[in-house]
Amino acid sequence: MNDIITDSVQITPLGTLEILSKKEVNHLLDSAHSDLFQTFRKCALAVLNSGNVVDDSKAVFEQYRDFVIHIRQQERGIKLELNNAPASAFVDGHMIRGIQEHLFAVLRDIVYTNQQIIESGTFDLNDSGDITDAVFHILRNAQVLIPQRPPDMVVCWGGHAIGSMEYGYSKEVGYELGLRGLHICTGCGPGAMKGPMKGATIGHAKQRLYQGRYLGISEPGIIAAEPPNPIVNSLVIMPDIEKRLEAFVRVGHGIVVFPGGVGTFEEILYILGILLHPDNVDLPFPLILTGPKDSSAYFERIDAFLSATLGDLARERYRVIIGDAAEVAKKMRHGLEKVRKYRHHTHDAYYFNWRMVIDPAFQQPLVPTHEAMASLNLSPDLPPYELAAQLRRAFSGIVAANVKEKGILAVEEKGPFEIRGDACILEPLEQLLAAFVSQKRMKLADHYEPTYRLISE
Repeated sequence: MNDIITDSVQITPLGTLEILSKKEVNHLLDSAHSDLFQTFRKCALAVLNSGNVVDDSKAVFEQYRDFVIHIRQQERGIKLELNNAPASAFVDGHMIRGIQEHLFAVLRDIVYTNQQIIESGTFDLNDSGDITDAVFHILRNAQVLIPQRPPDMVVCWGGHAIGSMEYGYSKEVGYELGLRGLHICTGCGPGAMKGPMKGATIGHAKQRLYQGRYLGISEPGIIAAEPPNPIVNSLVIMPDIEKRLEAFVRVGHGIVVFPGGVGTFEEILYILGILLHPDNVDLPFPLILTGPKDSSAYFERIDAFLSATLGDLARERYRVIIGDAAEVAKKMRHGLEKVRKYRHHTHDAYYFNWRMVIDPAFQQPLVPTHEAMASLNLSPDLPPYELAAQLRRAFSGIVAANVKEKGILAVEEKGPFEIRGDACILEPLEQLLAAFVSQKRMKLADHYEPTYRLISE
C-alpha cells in the first residue's frame, strides 16, 4: 500500500470550527501572510501523519514535501482540498473522522489566533495579564472551558518515546483516574500522552461515563514530532510552547508526570517554578511524579537534580509514587478536593485557574538561537522560581534542537547550543542529561548526537 494518496481529496468541516468568512479565508491566503499559511500547512500535515512514529519534524516535512492543501471558499462554507496526503489518514478512501475533526481544529485555532490575538491589537503580548487573557480567549474559542463542573481535569505529562512497560503503566494510571470520574489532558501525542487517555476510556466505560473528556494541547513547533493521538476528542493549537504550558496549568486542576526526556523535564521545571513563586505558596495544585518500578532510577535522578538546584522547597511541592497506579489516582482525587474547596472559598472559577500567578519569565517565548541559549543566567544566587525559569528555557532550547525544525536547522548550521552557568548548576545538569542519553530518552533514533555543550563559568 502506498504511503501517499496522490488523488485530490476534498473534505468538509467537522468538530468545533465555525464557518469562516470570505475575509478570514482571504486573510489566510493573502501573500502577505504566507508564513501563516505555511504554519497551517505544516500543522495540517502533522495531523494527517498521526500514527506514524517519527519525532523529527524536519524529516516529516521532507518526506511529504509534495503535500498540498487548498482552502476552497463556497457560499455554503469551506472545503479543504488535499493532494499527496499521508495514506494513513484514510480508510477505504475516506478520511478517519477523528483526523478530520483535528484538521479543522488546526484551521480554527490558527485563523483565530492570528486575527484575534496577534493582529487585532486587543492584546499586548508583552504584558503578563494580557498573555493570560489571550490564553483564555483561545481556549474559550475552542469550546474547552466548561462552567458548572467541579475540578476533574488531570494533566498528564511524559515522553512520546517511552518503552512498553512505562506506556502500560501510564494506561494503568489513566484507568484508575477514569474509574474515579476524572478526565485527561495531555500534549496530545503518542506514548505517555496517549496511554492515560487510553486507560481512562476503559475506566469511564466501566462507570458508564459517556462524556469523557480527552483534551490535547499542542503548538506548531512540536505537533509534527508529536501528532495528535486518535483518542483526543478536543484539540487546541496554542501559538507557542509558553502559551501551551500556561494553557495546561490554567485549564488543569492537577498534574501527573510520567517518565520522559528533556521536554518532560521542561514541563516539570515550568510547574515547579510557578508553584515556588511567593504569591502561589498557599495555592493547592497536586503534582505527582510516577512510573513503574523499573523507572525508579529515573525519578531518583530527577529528585537529586531538583534538590541540588532548587532546594527542599521545590521537593515539598511534588510527590513521587513508584509502581502504584491506584495510589496515584487516590492522591490526585484527594488533592482535587482541596482544589475545589480553595476555588470555592476564593470564588475562583473551576474551569480556568485565574488566581495562579505566572511570572513573565515563564510567559515570554524563547526563540531557540545560539545567542539566546548562551545568554541564559544559570546562577545559584537567583531565587528558586527565577532559576527554574532559566533552567526551563535551557531545556526548551534542547527540545527545539532535538525535534523542532527551526532548532534542528540552527544546530546543523552553527553547531551545538552553548549553555553557560555556574558549576554547581551545570554539574548536576550534565549528570541528568547524560542519564537521559544513556536511557535513550532524547530521541527515537538509536544514536543521539548532543545538540548542546555545557560550559562552566
